[in-house]
Amino acid sequence: MDLLILSQFVLAGLSAGAVYALIALGFGVVHNATGIVNFAQGDFLVIGAFVAYSVLVSWGMPYWLAFLAAVLSASLVGLLLERLALSRARSKEILLLVFITVGASIFLRGIIKEIWGKRPLILPPVGDAREISLGVFAIDPQYLWIIGITLLAFVLLHFFFRYTLWGKAIRAVAVDAQAAALMGIPVPWVVAASFALAGALGGLAGVLIGPVWPLSFESGVHIGLKGFAAAVLGGYGSFGGALLGGFLLGMLEGLGAYLVSSFKNLIAYGVLLLVLLLRPQGLLGGKAEERL
Repeated sequence: MDLLILSQFVLAGLSAGAVYALIALGFGVVHNATGIVNFAQGDFLVIGAFVAYSVLVSWGMPYWLAFLAAVLSASLVGLLLERLALSRARSKEILLLVFITVGASIFLRGIIKEIWGKRPLILPPVGDAREISLGVFAIDPQYLWIIGITLLAFVLLHFFFRYTLWGKAIRAVAVDAQAAALMGIPVPWVVAASFALAGALGGLAGVLIGPVWPLSFESGVHIGLKGFAAAVLGGYGSFGGALLGGFLLGMLEGLGAYLVSSFKNLIAYGVLLLVLLLRPQGLLGGKAEERL
């Protein structure tokens, strides 16, 4: 029985880790293109989830349309953040730009609260909500959807970064923005595309986690910080590090919830502190070939 309960906690932790991985990748995409930490990344998740809720519940549309609306709306918010705020800032100092993202996060939370209210919302389940029985094990299919779609998203992104013109442009700007500009790459629009991609990743994470976790207008802060911890754990800016850090952090949270449930939410911040103290480059940090 203990093994059965433990497996449930680990599976739930891995599904949460998949969401952290998407958020971590969003942090990495923006950081590689601009050098800043986008503290509005978690709010993209809430926007995506709440837009999907409106599409599904308020308008009665199918789930595939909710996925599309969540990703596109969060992507648009990311694009507008870069075009209307960051690109127009008089100073290009990193610290000031980071403060702008903090202000944008506060602004977005206010907009979300005004549109959808303070009450936590939860999305309808994706597909069949009945548990899958494997002998004595019962698996919630929502967890499988989260993990499966996240892995598919990472595979698609791998091909995007490796084999498409815009993907290669983002990687070139991440390596050296000045050299990329000299080669004719439109750096400002590549940076804007990076924010749009980060928003899309956040929106996808929101619509995936929405059926499992009730989300409120403030949820983006907590989930965003855990995604940041996953990014630091794996290696900030590393593609593989985002995936590894997310799943590892989620599994640690699952095990922590099984052993000492009251300390579950402290694990991410404890891991973040330890990594910054002992290995600030992260598990896969410092390997240029693994960066986005």
